[in-house]
Amino acid sequence: MKKTIRVVGAVIIENGKILCAQRGPDKSLPSMWEFPGGKIEADESPEDALKREIQEEMLCHVEIGDQVERTVYEYDFAIIDLTTFYCKLIEGKPTLTEHERIEWLLPNELASLEWAPADIPAIEKLAKVKVEEL
Repeated sequence: MKKTIRVVGAVIIENGKILCAQRGPDKSLPSMWEFPGGKIEADESPEDALKREIQEEMLCHVEIGDQVERTVYEYDFAIIDLTTFYCKLIEGKPTLTEHERIEWLLPNELASLEWAPADIPAIEKLAKVKVEEL
């Protein structure tokens, strides 16, 4: 039986655009796009995990908002249980430490990238959101 890994992703919004992060070529799901975030540790809430991961991965601080989506997706290496949250930058600027590159896109532009499969339900939901609603 495959291991289930609980992870969180940040839908960071600034000026009506959403932060997209490209995985490195040496990672699982190489060069695919995702929302930055990571694993939830045993003693953490999803929100605390997301704050920690964004601090570690992007060297900035976010305020966690409402949940965007929760998706369970079975990859060949594990089952990923991904919860994404709307986030707002409150300190710092996203900096590349683990990702290949980042892009800021409008909601209707998100589908132009090749996303990790677990992120796609959130992408589809976000694509229907008007910029003014972000």
